Parts: sequence; C-alpha cells; structure tokens
Amino acid sequence: MARRPTQRQLFAELAAKFGPEVAEAFMVVVADLKSGVEFQRLVAAIDQGDLNGAMEALHLDRAAFHALEAKINEAFIAGGQAAVSSMPASVAVGLRFDPGNQRAAAIIRATAGRLITGLLEIEREQARQFIAEGMARGAHPRAVGLDLVGRISRVTGKREGGLMGLSAPQRAYVATARAELASADPRLLKNYLSRGRRDRRFDRSITKAIREGRAVDPAIAAKAITAYERRLLQLRGEIIARTEGIPAIRAAKKEAYQQLVDSGRITEAEIERAWHNAGDRRVRDTHDAMGGQTVRGLTLPFQSPSGALMMYPGDSSLGAGADEIVACRCDESISIKRAA
Repeated sequence: MARRPTQRQLFAELAAKFGPEVAEAFMVVVADLKSGVEFQRLVAAIDQGDLNGAMEALHLDRAAFHALEAKINEAFIAGGQAAVSSMPASVAVGLRFDPGNQRAAAIIRATAGRLITGLLEIEREQARQFIAEGMARGAHPRAVGLDLVGRISRVTGKREGGLMGLSAPQRAYVATARAELASADPRLLKNYLSRGRRDRRFDRSITKAIREGRAVDPAIAAKAITAYERRLLQLRGEIIARTEGIPAIRAAKKEAYQQLVDSGRITEAEIERAWHNAGDRRVRDTHDAMGGQTVRGLTLPFQSPSGALMMYPGDSSLGAGADEIVACRCDESISIKRAA
C-alpha cells in the first residue's frame, strides 16, 4: 500500500505545478497586452507629442489580466483542497474546502486584486514615463513604439521583446545592454557577455566585434536585445509566481484549517504552525534563522529577526517588505496537537 504523502510533500508538488503555470499565465497576459496595441495610432500620437493619445493606443486595462487572475484562483482552490486531504482522517471525514465561503472568497479576491492592480499601475506609469522621455529627447516615434511593445516576429507573427511587462530594474538592464552592444568599447562589450540572462547564441558575433575593435552589427544587436528582453520577461513571470502564486496556495492552507475550526471539529488552540526554510545557501539570513519557529493557533504571526511579521511565508498583509517576501521558497506546516 502506497504511503500517504505528507502535507509538505503535497504542497511542494503544488508549488512545482503552479509555479510554472502562473509564470506562463503572466506571459500570456503580456502577449495579450502587446496584441491589443494600436501601433500606428501609438506612433502617430508620439509623433504629435500627444502623450495621452499614446497611452490610449496601448489599451492597458484590467481585462487583459484575466488569465493570471484565473490561475491564481485555481492555485488557491487547489491549496485548500490539498490542505483538507492532508488533515487527519479522524477530524476531516466529510470536510470539504469551500472557496465560496465569504471569508475565503474575500481572501482570493484581495490576493488577485492586489496583484493585478499593482501590475497594471506599474505598467501604465512606466509606459507613460518611457514615451514621455522618448518625446523629450526627440527619438524617432516608431523606434519608441517598437522599443516599448516589441517587434513582430516573422516566424510567429506576434510581437516579441520590448519593455512592456518588465520591471523598472529590468528596463534599466535593457537600456545599459543596448548601450553596450552599440559601443565599440571592448570593456562594455565584455560586460554584456557577463549578463546571465543573455542569449548565448549571439556570443560569437559579440566576441568577433571585440576582436575587431568595432560595435556589434545593428541587426544582430537588435536580435540579441529582443532575446534578452524575452528572457528577462520570463524571469519576471517566475518571480511573480513565487511571490504571488505560491503564497496564494499557503493562504488557502490557512483558510482550510480555519474552516476546520469553524466546523467545530477542533479548537484553534489545538493548531500548531511551523516555519520551514529551503535549507540551502540561497535562503535569506532572516528566514534561515526562522527555520523551526512554531506558533499556536491561526492568528499569531511568525516573526523575522528583522521584526517583520508574516502569517505564512510570502505574506505581506502585516507589512512585511519585499526583502522578506519576494521569491520566498519557505513553507509552513500546520498540524493538530491534541491534548494527551
């Protein structure tokens, strides 16, 4: 008879499943945003110095984020169901996770809403800033548009590359990488070759340019930048999945146990929660110190040595900053401690 998987094993499997799926959903969102751009209208508005008109041509609205919202909801429900399946049969027989529960629905609505609102606001602000800067320096309107939303691939017929979807630091990486490839300075070109997310297929051309003391061929540089932008976008999707998608699963675990308490089968005092870190060199120092920390009940938070409070790894509801939650790989186990 096969051994029943532990709670931590179940949730590790969910993280392995939904991490890539949430990241892919983000990629679908960005592709949808790019396909919805009225490119000729965008270029015309930039040419006329009409910033508001250019923003309208981008059609950046919440509806484009449906795929990401749906996947976060799916992850939340799966997390709740897994938590129930991991509970002792003596207390969980007949119990079903209810995502329609008023409290559960509010949790997932707030989780997905916060993520999508934040992403949309960032995208609008960064697009406005980039277009305004392009206008101010007198850049060619079409070049500004292409650098923002990407170029249409002859292979796929879809827009690839571009700054849309990237974080502010990633946009800065692209700007410096573009300057490096346009330079004939061997030092700058060598710096480009140190970028971990570059497409190594172009390394030979760049090495040749260094050897010959010239800049990289513009057509090759453009392809290299498009590939670099695409890889950075994939990285952002992975970070969003780890920072938002996986915590949704953890939030569902806590909610499932709250529903168990609400059913009257156990009391909250019988619940113990423990923090588990990933146990490798990539773990934050603060989370390394938190390994093994336990709290009773469902309302007490874990406390980081930094002073940050979290209900579960990745939780920001109590004010934990990005330095505590971004791409966190820790986990929480919840168990029932019956009195002897």
